[in-house]
Amino acid sequence: MNKRILAVIVTAVLSLKAYSQHRSITWEQFNLANTGLRNIGLVTSRPASEVKQSNWSIGCETLDRDYATFDNYKKHVGELGAHYARIQSGWAKCEQTKGRYEFNWLDKIVDGLLEMKVQPWMVLCYGNPIYGANENLGARIFTDEPTMNGWLAYVRATVKRYKSKVTEWEIWNEPNLGDNSNFAASYANLLMKTVKVIKEEQPNAIIIGLALSGTPHNFAREVFEVLKKNKQETILDYLSFHPYVPNPDEANADIDSLWRLARSYDPKIKLYQGENGCPSILEWGHALHSYPWTEISQAKWLLRRMANDWHRQIRSSIFTLVDLQYKNMLQSFGLIRTNLLHENIYKRPGFYAVQHMINILDQDAEQAGYLEYESFTPRAISISGIRKGKQTGGMIWFSDKIPGDNLQWEKIDITIKNLSIANPVYVDIITGKVYELPKHNVKKIGNDLRLRDLPVWDSPMLLIDKSALNFKPLSTETGNLSETQGIL
Repeated sequence: MNKRILAVIVTAVLSLKAYSQHRSITWEQFNLANTGLRNIGLVTSRPASEVKQSNWSIGCETLDRDYATFDNYKKHVGELGAHYARIQSGWAKCEQTKGRYEFNWLDKIVDGLLEMKVQPWMVLCYGNPIYGANENLGARIFTDEPTMNGWLAYVRATVKRYKSKVTEWEIWNEPNLGDNSNFAASYANLLMKTVKVIKEEQPNAIIIGLALSGTPHNFAREVFEVLKKNKQETILDYLSFHPYVPNPDEANADIDSLWRLARSYDPKIKLYQGENGCPSILEWGHALHSYPWTEISQAKWLLRRMANDWHRQIRSSIFTLVDLQYKNMLQSFGLIRTNLLHENIYKRPGFYAVQHMINILDQDAEQAGYLEYESFTPRAISISGIRKGKQTGGMIWFSDKIPGDNLQWEKIDITIKNLSIANPVYVDIITGKVYELPKHNVKKIGNDLRLRDLPVWDSPMLLIDKSALNFKPLSTETGNLSETQGIL
């Protein structure tokens, strides 16, 4: 056989093999799903360097314990458009000999994020074995003087090193886990002492506290009571929390209640949804375990959490960018699927869902309250109002059940109150597809908008005027599925 022909065949086989290993079958399924509407374009996605302002954050956690490799996914962080990334400082990794700090590994992460125009916010967290303090999540918070002194010296060295690059500091991660749930005072003591050191080094520092697993009101109340007793109930700028709930909409009541509780101590305090995500497979450990999640339900779940956070005008961080190699399992929360070697395999549908949501809910989007509606469907619907310039629209989704892995929409008739759209388009936020609504299915009735056969499912869809949306019209060159999407 001719050597040139053989070389071509070998190259083709290797290329096909690489393609088959690095493409998302689920992404292809999403793109084949049919709303029954005419696809006229794709949402325009911009990296962080091109988004003027954004309160969205992406999780880059556990690098302090080497559960992922930052260099392997660095180039993808900025692609989402988020301006912030959550990282952990790792006392045990920085100080392996008492009094000597190794920050080179953390320098690469901080500088790498800034290079992508993504601002890191840092969690000061976990114990250090050389002081007799366990470095694992949920380990008992230390109270003895020698360990506390070592911790505060480490905090001072960290803030001093990064104060020109990092302005937001979160103190500990999920201090209410394990036995700590009964020792809120220990965390409050750590919090007060740590804030004092941070402010001495960086007076303009923004302090994020509690980082609660869930929304435990009793633990939060006990912490605030200790702070109040010491006249320090206003030392936090943000209270952060991690509301892992199978139906993300069902967390809203507790989130609102937690906010009221916090403001009863400090009227100026704000909330930060500091860590939340969803597995993409059934897992037997960690949050949201023992449920048959898929890459389909993961993407839907992420958008519903983001939509609810945005509606409440609270900052929101998505957990997490890549799968994490914990000691007992490869966790599947990543927007990017990875393998045991920390290598990127492909971008999950959730990556594009988050990317599209961030680009739609950019600096020009304003929250416009829940929109009232009338419909005969038995399903509970949420419609979160969006205002862009002079145009008002809304995100609409079924909110009554856990996001499923069904790729079918239910067509409903609905009247949305006090909504006027001259030239409405409909957007599937997961795929970014922009759809044209048939004119005979859209009718203005006074100040209301009547829609017939509107495809709705258990993930936010965007209804908005065409003039308020940044999108690329379809052409024969673009097609329905970007050649670069779903493949690394």
